[in-house]
Amino acid sequence: MSQYFSSQSRGELLTKMEQEQYDVFVIGGGITGAGIALDAASRGMKIGLVEMQDFAAGTSSRSTKLVHGGLRYLKQFEVKMVAEVGRERAVVYENGPHVTTPEWMLLPIHKGGTFGKFSTSVGLRAYDFLANVKGSERRKMFSAKDTLAKVPLLKQEGLLGGGYYVEYRTDDARLTIEVMKESVKFGADVLNYAKVDGFIYEKGKIIGVKLTDCLTNKVYSIFAKKIVNATGPWVDELREQDNSKKGKSLHLTKGIHLVFDQSKFPLKQAIYFDTPDERMVFAIPRDGKAYVGTTDTVYKQDIKNPRMTVEDRDYVLKSISYMFPNLEIAVEDVESSWSGLRPLIHEDGKGPSEISRKDEIWTSDSGLITIAGGKLTGYRKMAEQIVNTVTKRLHEEENKSYGPCVTKNMPISGGHVGGASKFPVFVKQKTEEGKQIGLTSEQAHDLASRYGSNVDKIFDIVVHLNDLARDIKVPVTLLAEVQYSITEEMATTPSDFFVRRTGAVYFNINWAKQWKDSVTDFMSSELNWTVDQKKRYLMELEQHIHAAEVPMEV
Repeated sequence: MSQYFSSQSRGELLTKMEQEQYDVFVIGGGITGAGIALDAASRGMKIGLVEMQDFAAGTSSRSTKLVHGGLRYLKQFEVKMVAEVGRERAVVYENGPHVTTPEWMLLPIHKGGTFGKFSTSVGLRAYDFLANVKGSERRKMFSAKDTLAKVPLLKQEGLLGGGYYVEYRTDDARLTIEVMKESVKFGADVLNYAKVDGFIYEKGKIIGVKLTDCLTNKVYSIFAKKIVNATGPWVDELREQDNSKKGKSLHLTKGIHLVFDQSKFPLKQAIYFDTPDERMVFAIPRDGKAYVGTTDTVYKQDIKNPRMTVEDRDYVLKSISYMFPNLEIAVEDVESSWSGLRPLIHEDGKGPSEISRKDEIWTSDSGLITIAGGKLTGYRKMAEQIVNTVTKRLHEEENKSYGPCVTKNMPISGGHVGGASKFPVFVKQKTEEGKQIGLTSEQAHDLASRYGSNVDKIFDIVVHLNDLARDIKVPVTLLAEVQYSITEEMATTPSDFFVRRTGAVYFNINWAKQWKDSVTDFMSSELNWTVDQKKRYLMELEQHIHAAEVPMEV
């Protein structure tokens, strides 16, 4: 790993970036930007990337956390998209089995529901064919009795049966970080908390950006042959700065998710069910919790902090009550939640759920290349398209040649385990190694599962921090993860660690509350914060926790 993916090297990295002329410079550190950085760097391009918040802080940490093929797009006859995105699921899994895992999904079929028994069978068979699903993961059809055996809490009235098929569950923020880390290994210069405030032009063409380091307020000028706008919900803001927002524009919709402890919602099987208004909702078990979502409503407020309304919350609760009538779930059972935005491309006359998830690339007169739309699952293909566009332009303008995309069979950081099929054996072996340095079997297994082929670095830090952990009465595994996130994943604030490096604010909120002060103290000493900085970062984390717990906006 480059020394430049540590939050302790920010100043050096910014100085380096100011002295470079990049082949391509990407604005936006979500999954799309990360994919572009890896694709370009692995083809030998000189690439820089900045993100004004933390990596994945926007849409890329607030999704349904599925690398899924979009079964419902078959209903909209978007066959090409289902084929392309469906096939990408297995690619994402193969390249990063530590952040993606197959998840059998049950689609219950009720009389009068969105999906009939015949149409589900045909649809899932088409899905298997289009997505080139491997034999062991092809769809099965269940009777009503078999369906209830999988999910006993399911609504029995009118139940005809169920379809059973595979999707892939992921940790969206960690997937983004791992792709970013792999790009750094190939020489990409990437930085969080750095905001593009304006463009630099020469003869009407973009040749660089004005950049502010959000932590020091220092301003930098960075130069590049091609600039890519991959800012998700913010793409139109940058197009406005470039005076090129014309033609198509973004249409933002909001999706929210509620998280419950399994003691309140004992869900053992992931399901995809329809609601009375003919929308589809996911309910997915994860690490002792169950999460349910999502909504799809037009959004026109603060892009940085989308908030859940009472109406959003009640919609999801009503959807749960409709499909699980005997569950008696209540508002007070919600343990945490999150809200995210989908940056879709506006289409006249279409409602939020009907708008295509297709991505598009636009190039302005000044040369600003913008990518908009798209889905998490298709990030690698979107990156390939963008980098192909850039290589074509560089070839035309400078007669410079770069090879084709090489990311299809390329493991991301942590994924160097010899392929997805070997991952369980890898975890087992590393669990034993972890026990030899004093970890419990559960601790070692959790670390190996989460960090994959990077786990040896965590184990080294564990050995190094054992004494300190004992002195300050903090679990050594926690300290090791925080240290690793600072030096190897550019975690800069406690929120980076608890929200995006671990997902704890969403899926283990009580643990986050328990250790927030200890982690803030440790990060403060590692990063030499002032008293004011420490106070501000802790308050920011507490606001994240509060928003996840009490997110309602009336």
